[in-house]
Amino acid sequence: MEGNLDRAWVGDACSLVDAYRKKELSPVEAVQASIHALEHSDLNAASYIDTERALEQATRADILLPFGGVPFGVKELDHVAGWPYTEASLVFKDNTTTWSSTYVDRIADAGGILTAQTTASEFGAVNYTSTPIHGTTRNPWNTDTTPGGSSGGAAAAVAGGLLPISTGGDGGGSIRIPAGFTGLVGLKTTYGRIPKGPQCGQFPMTVTLGCLTRSVRDTARFLDVCNGYDSHDNLSLPKVEGYESGLGSHDLAGLTAAISVDLGCAIVASSTAALVENAAELLIKEAGLKRVDVAVTLPPLGMEWAMSNLVTLMAELADFYPECEHDLIPELQFGMNIAYNHYDLKTAAAAETSRVVLSETMAELFDQADLIFSATNPDTAFAATGPVPTAIEGRDLISELGFEGALANNGALTIPANMEGNPAISIPAGFHNGLPVGLQVMARHHREDVLLDIALLAERIMPWPLTAPYLDR
Repeated sequence: MEGNLDRAWVGDACSLVDAYRKKELSPVEAVQASIHALEHSDLNAASYIDTERALEQATRADILLPFGGVPFGVKELDHVAGWPYTEASLVFKDNTTTWSSTYVDRIADAGGILTAQTTASEFGAVNYTSTPIHGTTRNPWNTDTTPGGSSGGAAAAVAGGLLPISTGGDGGGSIRIPAGFTGLVGLKTTYGRIPKGPQCGQFPMTVTLGCLTRSVRDTARFLDVCNGYDSHDNLSLPKVEGYESGLGSHDLAGLTAAISVDLGCAIVASSTAALVENAAELLIKEAGLKRVDVAVTLPPLGMEWAMSNLVTLMAELADFYPECEHDLIPELQFGMNIAYNHYDLKTAAAAETSRVVLSETMAELFDQADLIFSATNPDTAFAATGPVPTAIEGRDLISELGFEGALANNGALTIPANMEGNPAISIPAGFHNGLPVGLQVMARHHREDVLLDIALLAERIMPWPLTAPYLDR
């Protein structure tokens, strides 16, 4: 099935490179198949397809390179020289970019074929992908539901069997949330692991770069290719070698682990909680981890996270705002209106105080446990067109958490790792009513290697389908 030339590759990216080397198919055939699948899909996973350049690059692909000849999706919040750069917004609908992001160049240098721009939520602001400029992106497990956001197009393309791998970005869960909704592997790295340059801003130090993949080894290979210091990002970390070659080599036995499905800061559906609890218990047992009882109560951070990130949005909009207000999605209109009229030193100080409180809380947690298991999302995927749900299993979140708390609930489980900067991974944990459920595992800073080995164990003992049965319809 993987090598059927009438359809896009439905194995992982590493196995596609292996297939090239065995002469089972060629990069041109694989790229053509992905382009055909993207063009004939109703998932709306791509906002731009670079057919001519992708096919030309495929003709001279070096299959000995790590991703030699692999068709890649690139999230539309990343730069690729010559491609549109709209940030999924009508405000910048006519923009193109003249330069490429550092890690995109590294993908190309490793043989990746930059094939399509995958859709995102506007400025990466919400965790579903439906915009006035590109329309609604849909989940291949159930096209009435969202693949999440902001890396929604990346998740839809990879889980839908259109592209074997795509870049993503995670500023509040934007890799992990779509991974959880679509049954993929989604790693949010330690802040600075993959450089954000050139021309990168650092405040509020929440955004990390990464990928959406079908397998753990794809994520590890991607890390090997993309991580490492770059002079255009003054907070980027030194190169770490051997993520892929080191898979399965770490002694997990004896590490301590805590399970807190809701992290003490979210309301989680009982169906999700049961699947996550069972998956976490199984992994703890099979890995030989030592489960510890830790009281986990992370502070609610939705408003502080939102206000801080709106500072960077204001920098991007610059002189276009407030005249462009009506071109923005309603959530951004609402947030920018509050920030523009009420953000001040007191608000900034409150956000910074919240970050310090979180940092101390997380330090205390990781003093007691090496790993923290939770749900990735409070529930399975919601409506493709949004908005973010304010009810779970009949519970009215507005009455329980207030309006702001209800809106923040869907990102409450993922935002803490962004604010703290530590790594976290979403691993498929099963299905409820035909929709994937994600298990999130958090670790201390710089321990991506341990998270990858936990995910590798999960892949072996509770294997997941690499794609939705979307192309079989």
